[in-house]
Amino acid sequence: MTRPFRVLGVQQIAIGGPSKAALAELWVELLGVARTGTYRSERENVDEDILAVAGVEIDLMEPIDPARSPKVHEPRLNHVGLWVDDLAAAVAWLTAQGMRFTPGGIRRGAAGHDVCFIHPKGDAASPRSGEGVLIELVQAPADVIAAATQG
Repeated sequence: MTRPFRVLGVQQIAIGGPSKAALAELWVELLGVARTGTYRSERENVDEDILAVAGVEIDLMEPIDPARSPKVHEPRLNHVGLWVDDLAAAVAWLTAQGMRFTPGGIRRGAAGHDVCFIHPKGDAASPRSGEGVLIELVQAPADVIAAATQG
């Protein structure tokens, strides 16, 4: 069984809470991690600050409406993002292996890269999953692929 893609590294860690202001106080003010942008999506029920340290994005997320899904603040460690060198091939191959993905398929993510999410729980049709963890697969840009190939 030949895997048609490679995981190249951690792209992001997404942390949710009822207030991104409280999260920013910790991560930006106390820890000194630089804020590089913001993102808001009614469809994804998220208002987030985007931070970066050592090439890894840290997303501080709060729900626009805490009563609506997805509940980006539950669990607090919302998801882990992984760079992959060929997102379309990864999704096709993993789907053929019985992997369950969240609704929405491959789409443009907050940072502008194509993304797709592995569901934390399997079901009867697709029994494989993130084993309790929401995992974001992120199409790596050419420079990340080149750096991984050289390293």
